[in-house]
Amino acid sequence: MSVTARIEQLLQSHPVLLFMKGTSDFPQCGFSSQAVQVLQACEANFQDFNIFEDAELREALKAYSSWPTYPQLYIKGELIGGCDIMIDLYKKGELAQMLAAANEA
Repeated sequence: MSVTARIEQLLQSHPVLLFMKGTSDFPQCGFSSQAVQVLQACEANFQDFNIFEDAELREALKAYSSWPTYPQLYIKGELIGGCDIMIDLYKKGELAQMLAAANEA
């Protein structure tokens, strides 16, 4: 299976997926930690993916998403953005709505 196919399979398998450095239980960078905190504040049901465990996928995802940094949040297969965008959407109340809608489907 190609790395692009693996990325697409992950995105299809999880309505809310956070590609991050480390795991939600043990984030390995400040931005990933903040992203997890925002998702937990929204009481989101999400899956994390530790990019340190798959170097091929880590590099391919940057090209796939046209987004060069981590974390990357996807909701229903669509890139939402990184930590700063997540915090902005959270402060506006939009992130919680997006997350709720994703888990209803």
